[in-house]
Amino acid sequence: MRRLLTILLLVGGLSACAGATGAGLADGASAPRQCFWARNVSGFSAVDDDTVNLRVGVKDHYQLELAGACPDVDWAHKIAIRARGGSSICVGGDAEIIAPGPLGPQRCLVRSVRKLTPQEVEALDARARP
Repeated sequence: MRRLLTILLLVGGLSACAGATGAGLADGASAPRQCFWARNVSGFSAVDDDTVNLRVGVKDHYQLELAGACPDVDWAHKIAIRARGGSSICVGGDAEIIAPGPLGPQRCLVRSVRKLTPQEVEALDARARP
């Protein structure tokens, strides 16, 4: 009996962890959540005041749509990205970009995060590719 209880607790704990990290599939049809750590961002390119493309690691690319215009982001040589409400940045998650401005750091809320497909990355203009 004790052994059965231990196995049930272990299985329950593992399934709870899978749901918390987004690794589990909901309804058997959804894809796992696509997330990245801010520290793994290896490049960026500001398309305009409202859109920033990120390279994460070597091969992953994400596009961030900003909640409003971030006027100095397209002139910035470096930016910071910070997850809001968690430790990683996920598709559909909440984040902000911090870009230097003439009067100090400028905080720009991110409206949406989307992972780009390899075909979308190939189709990007050279200036928009991080």
